[in-house]
Amino acid sequence: MQAAETCYTVTHPSVRATGLAYSDDHLNAKIASEVKAILTDPAGKAGLKEILSDLATTEFEQEGLQSILEHVQTPEDWRVGEAIAEASVTTECACMFPWPGSRDLRNPNASAAGADLVGFHLVDDGGELPYRFAFGEVKTSGEKANPPQVMYGRSGLKQQLEDLRGDAQVKSALVRYLGMHAANATWKWMYESAAKRYLRSGQSDIAIYGLLIRDVVPDEKDLSARAYALSIGCPTETNVHLYAIYLPSDSIVTLPKRAMDAINAEKTA
Repeated sequence: MQAAETCYTVTHPSVRATGLAYSDDHLNAKIASEVKAILTDPAGKAGLKEILSDLATTEFEQEGLQSILEHVQTPEDWRVGEAIAEASVTTECACMFPWPGSRDLRNPNASAAGADLVGFHLVDDGGELPYRFAFGEVKTSGEKANPPQVMYGRSGLKQQLEDLRGDAQVKSALVRYLGMHAANATWKWMYESAAKRYLRSGQSDIAIYGLLIRDVVPDEKDLSARAYALSIGCPTETNVHLYAIYLPSDSIVTLPKRAMDAINAEKTA
């Protein structure tokens, strides 16, 4: 797959901001691979199938099982944007997000509470605790202004990132959330590594990711002021990574169709 083009980089102590441009081919390839997997959660479905398959003994019950496992609702553009962001952070920053937020949804039309990305960052420091917590927020915007309005307000990216950086209650809620899913998981040891780093650092050894998904001409004004502001008073053991991912012009509205085309192509392959 062709790599995304780096348009700009802005750095301040503990904070880095990067603009990445996706070509149309790169976007389609990303959706057909990592993004599709994030949206459909094949690992989760495989686990559910293992539980339910022995219970479906008749043809009628088998049809019901297939309906439960295979139904995929067309995702909103912002949900595809979140999946693009997760795939990018996973690739660019050596992160993993082991418990998809979609598994917490009781209503498929709802959005998950809390941070958009909750998982682990692999730290390349050669220590005995290789993982720390990774928390991220994502906003998708087709607005033309730089920066877009999704940066502002009580639920804007600006406030969300400030809370992740400095609000111990916000961070600890995410630590508890992930820990409740870690008890019997294969990644429990990653959680233990991250929790140890978090506790011994006074709740500051974490990686924070803020991502804007846009379909306008790249402009570092999207991130430059925010990068500087987040660097002021940022704990030395906290690293903040900001990304603006620039998709082809006016392509955000096409994301749901692109995602469903990729999902349906797999079904008919």
